[in-house]
Amino acid sequence: MNQKELRSWRKVFESDLGHIAYELKEILEKPALILLDGQMGVGKTTFCKVFLDESTLSPTYSVLHEAGSSLHADFYRIKNREEILHLELSLYLERKDYFLIEWGKSFYVSLLSEIPDEFCHYLLEIVENEPINGVTTRDFKLFAVSED
Repeated sequence: MNQKELRSWRKVFESDLGHIAYELKEILEKPALILLDGQMGVGKTTFCKVFLDESTLSPTYSVLHEAGSSLHADFYRIKNREEILHLELSLYLERKDYFLIEWGKSFYVSLLSEIPDEFCHYLLEIVENEPINGVTTRDFKLFAVSED
């Protein structure tokens, strides 16, 4: 997977996530595949809730969740390529502007045949910083990605 950094945000507070989501929607070419990468508990699901404006988002109940012109997936429990094929993603992606996938980076090559060609591909890395005075911030980096 080739990556080209497009934008970064440093020391982001949870209250800033709405601004990050807004900026992303301005930057990304639609339709967009957005792979969210980061350690367990870093805030991938929280960011997706803000991005999708979905307070009830809970990927622990389903792998796929539709929210208007967006589709959210949590691949944490996906073990192999065959499980992705059985999701029949192309059926869900018609007329979608955004497809956000948590834990999808390791499946990127497998996803290529499942994602319509018109989708632009991005990686959003989220890294938790050391707490300062009990407050934790995160750094976000946005990359354009390609197979070669």
